[in-house]
Amino acid sequence: MLEGRWKLIILFHLFGGKKPRFSDLERAIPGISQKMLTQQLRQLEQDGIVARIVHAQVPPKVEYHLTDWGESLCPALDELLTWAEKRPTPKRQRRSPKNP
Repeated sequence: MLEGRWKLIILFHLFGGKKPRFSDLERAIPGISQKMLTQQLRQLEQDGIVARIVHAQVPPKVEYHLTDWGESLCPALDELLTWAEKRPTPKRQRRSPKNP
């Protein structure tokens, strides 16, 4: 359910009860195309992690937020972020001199 390059990034932008619009998410996530953002949000919605609110107005206003089940992911993803921040600095490998 959380596979792929963008889903975790999208989830981090929805944590804390935020309800961003599609354009807000698009601006907040550099490098993601509209097509990919739409696809990822639809998959997260189908999996019950994200919900979509459509306001009846012109132009249409659509907001996204985490479902209760999606919010339950927050502690696990916070731990994952903490773990990633503790990553040791990779050691540079020494190049061995070429043997004549």
